[in-house]
Amino acid sequence: MSRFWSPLVHRLTPYVPGEQPKIHNIIKLNTNESPYGPSPKALEAMRAASDDSLRLYPDPESLALREAIARREGLTPAHVFAGNGSDEVLAHAFQAFFNHGDPVLFPDITYSFYPVYCGLYGLPFETVALDAGMNLPLSGFDRPNSGIVIANPNAPTGIALSRADIEKLVMAHPDRVVLIDEAYVDFGAETAVPLVKKYPNLLVVQTFSKSRALAGLRVGFALGDPALIEGLSRVKDSFNSYPLDRLAQAGALAAYEDEDWLRQSVNKVIATRTTLATSLTELGFEVLRSSANFVYAWHPDRDAATLAAALRERAIIVRHLKGPRTSPWLRVTIGTDAQCTALTEALREILRLNA
Repeated sequence: MSRFWSPLVHRLTPYVPGEQPKIHNIIKLNTNESPYGPSPKALEAMRAASDDSLRLYPDPESLALREAIARREGLTPAHVFAGNGSDEVLAHAFQAFFNHGDPVLFPDITYSFYPVYCGLYGLPFETVALDAGMNLPLSGFDRPNSGIVIANPNAPTGIALSRADIEKLVMAHPDRVVLIDEAYVDFGAETAVPLVKKYPNLLVVQTFSKSRALAGLRVGFALGDPALIEGLSRVKDSFNSYPLDRLAQAGALAAYEDEDWLRQSVNKVIATRTTLATSLTELGFEVLRSSANFVYAWHPDRDAATLAAALRERAIIVRHLKGPRTSPWLRVTIGTDAQCTALTEALREILRLNA
């Protein structure tokens, strides 16, 4: 607390990111990072970009990266916005599109940065409750709003909506932006990108942090109607006209173009996810169907916080989110086969000791 803070700063409740422990030899399954390194081509591109050109400012429009994304998606660069991680892209979108007096709508259990953005920009919001099975009822959005935000697949549940359901929602709210946050889409969900040219109120946000294993680089992007992209650019250029540095642009471009590496990495994660879900079920957990690089599970006879603490004592970190509906659950990032085997063996020991 400080007497120099503005009233806004006093009111803020900042987002709390997942722990980045300083402990060596820990199995880190708490922040949905890739267990595999980024594309070797991305690493080489960044090494090549580490030259005398770093004395120069980067391309403020990230044009080469936007052109590559546009080509693959059958769009134009005017349909693509690039930013410093999808969190920054989301923040710009909240500021650019959602100040219409009515509340912003998003699920009650979802990415916890959404209400933080609302607090930062003074936006009212309301939540749509997931049902008992953690599914999102689209009928909950049938009310006045300034915009709709949905993570698909949802975090922390991992459950995905179909593209057809997303299209119904976009069609039902033609005068409001519907933002689909696809941070985990590559792990098994249907992307809404094919709908972008059809609906001017649809904005799709993706990231290089998960499937492309570049969480440390901070690159995200949005796809939408050129008028939406222009709105994001106006906010960006009023905040930071150079969001992506030269190394980030080089690495992201090479990673995006290495489709073979992406598919191999994603397929390994999906295979391990299936094995882990089966193992947890055999241990008595109830596991939601996941289209992401994590699983969401709870044990009917064990306290989740206690389980997380016991795992930590064994040098394994998972994510336990406090809250009236999330406290019984553990979110477990998909690691390597060896890491997930170590997790299930530790849980088997913990459950046996506390039987």
